[in-house]
Amino acid sequence: MIFQRRNRDARADEDLASREDPYNVSQASRIYILPNLMTAGNLLCGFMAVVNCIHARLAGSSDDGLYLAATAPEHYRYAVYFIFGAAVFDMLDGRLARMGGRESLFGAEFDSLADVVSFGMAPAFLMFFLILSPSQGFPWFRDIGGFVGFFYLLFAAMRLARFNVITNPLLHRGTKDSSKDFIGLPVPAAAMTVASLVLFLLKLAETDKSLNKFALVLPFLMLLIAFLMMSTVRYPSGKNVDLQTQTRLRTFVLLVLILGLVVVYKEVAFMGLCLGYIFLGLIRHWRRSRAPKAASQ
Repeated sequence: MIFQRRNRDARADEDLASREDPYNVSQASRIYILPNLMTAGNLLCGFMAVVNCIHARLAGSSDDGLYLAATAPEHYRYAVYFIFGAAVFDMLDGRLARMGGRESLFGAEFDSLADVVSFGMAPAFLMFFLILSPSQGFPWFRDIGGFVGFFYLLFAAMRLARFNVITNPLLHRGTKDSSKDFIGLPVPAAAMTVASLVLFLLKLAETDKSLNKFALVLPFLMLLIAFLMMSTVRYPSGKNVDLQTQTRLRTFVLLVLILGLVVVYKEVAFMGLCLGYIFLGLIRHWRRSRAPKAASQ
């Protein structure tokens, strides 16, 4: 029996090609459930962090020091925990999208918008309400608190916009751009640093320890974090780390030791890790800038 071959439908082929093109309108705006559900969780955590910052402010100004049966430090801790939760959701949405091959332009834009709230607006509120508040003993902090908080939010939004641009698949990259490092301090890392600093300040307040001169470095540290987000300093990325990643025994023991320190010392160790990551990038950048000079001599 001889079967006749069906003629190829040109319109069907064209439709198939358009649906496989990631820059087709319908493909680019496609919503994949799991990755975007994680992004929605990120946005929810960011919103709740902002809400708890406002609740903390209301508790601090109330007669009994309570709002919704919680003190101001408790609300600030809730805000920090929600920022940590947002970071977990932010890590999961990207990994799920890459693992399932379900990356879309909609997902990238949605993720950036959620990050502006969780890692831009929420840390800016923490800066303005707690880190740079008059309660630290320096009333002039109030005058610069809004300025520093806005610059942090501005640079975080610009950092996310730049990240979307430089990671666009249509962008022609040179050999120098093949590194997997982040260009500029990642916004989640900046937010985690601010959150860890809040936990450290709350810990000091519990033990009735005064910040004294340490508080004077806070505005400069916040501005440094903001400027590093829009800098060209490269920071190591953990995107290539998965369940199949191998490491040396020495590195594994060091990671276990660091984890133990975080569990035991909590606030101090976590702040040390975040600040260590920031200055690691600065040290690497300084060494790279010196390398060509040394080679030319």
